[in-house]
Amino acid sequence: MNRFRPLSGAMLLALACSAPAAHAQAVPDTLAQRLAACTSCHARVDARGNPVNDSYYPRIGGKPAGYLYNQLLNFREGRRQYPLMTYLVDHLPDPYLREIAGWFAAQHPPAPQPAPSTMPAQTLERGRQLVFKGDAARKVPACVACHGQRLTGVEPAIPGLLGLPRDYVNAQFGAWRDKLRRAHAPDCMAEITARLTLEDVNAVSGWLAAQPVPSDPRPAAAAAIVRPLPLACGSAKDAP
Repeated sequence: MNRFRPLSGAMLLALACSAPAAHAQAVPDTLAQRLAACTSCHARVDARGNPVNDSYYPRIGGKPAGYLYNQLLNFREGRRQYPLMTYLVDHLPDPYLREIAGWFAAQHPPAPQPAPSTMPAQTLERGRQLVFKGDAARKVPACVACHGQRLTGVEPAIPGLLGLPRDYVNAQFGAWRDKLRRAHAPDCMAEITARLTLEDVNAVSGWLAAQPVPSDPRPAAAAAIVRPLPLACGSAKDAP
């Protein structure tokens, strides 16, 4: 009777990891190396180093450090729901989350060109109106009133809106609507989302995704935004 059983993939991997390599090279203990798991989703590039136009994951390089730090806290403390992110940050202390946020804020990777929109012109125009003028009848402020006239965000904690995949933007509005995404109170985006129709959300996400990222995508300085903001917003305060 043949008692030979082929090794499973997991067993082969365990053997490979335990066996000493003939020409093993030390992995550099740098923050960039530690965050390779993050950049594999949030800064994808092709074989030539060109940015990949991903259909979902947001590119987070260059966003304000305060915003990124707040989001890492939100995942760790349950205000945002995404199991993979929660698993990655669940046991990380505040100083390390600050360090991670600062590293990504200092990166300015090139953005992919937006894919041509197939949405009706009327829908795109509605999106543009909401972005630049809002909807006074529904008490919806313009996106630029908080996210900056260039929509690249405002220091220290307001994110840019350009270069984000349409599916991701839609998903975040849905998460706010379903209370799967929350922020420090008062949660201004939850209030705004409750005032938007699904058609409005579709129009805004479609228009934003069709816009190119400026050649200089850095967030505006805090002094560039008109104070007070249209709505009280806990997340827009300086990161703790």
